Amino acid sequence: MTNEKKVEWLLRVGVAGEFAGHGVFALQGKADWIKWAQQLSGMDASTATTFIFVVGVVDVLLALLILVKPIRPLLLWMAFWGFWTALVRPLVGLPIWDFIERWTNWAAPLALFYFYRGRGK
Repeated sequence: MTNEKKVEWLLRVGVAGEFAGHGVFALQGKADWIKWAQQLSGMDASTATTFIFVVGVVDVLLALLILVKPIRPLLLWMAFWGFWTALVRPLVGLPIWDFIERWTNWAAPLALFYFYRGRGK
């Protein structure tokens, strides 16, 4: 296996792991996330719970897709979503370091996007 292929798979596995992990937390109805959805959107608890569940389904599907067949526009979505979910922390009152700590959530999908873009894939 070439070094390029190793880098590709490290990025794919890393991105898949990040989205699978967050997706499973969302499917489990992580209480903080439901509260944050309510706080930022004004949703009631039931709607926020459903929203977080749907986000979880999408995140798990994206994690699986990245392992099977990465699609560049979806990597851009993953970078945006990773950035947004990291930014939510200071928006709901957590320290800025909670945002900075999660830079990989958006940087890894963006790196994989540019990796493929450079290869013309």
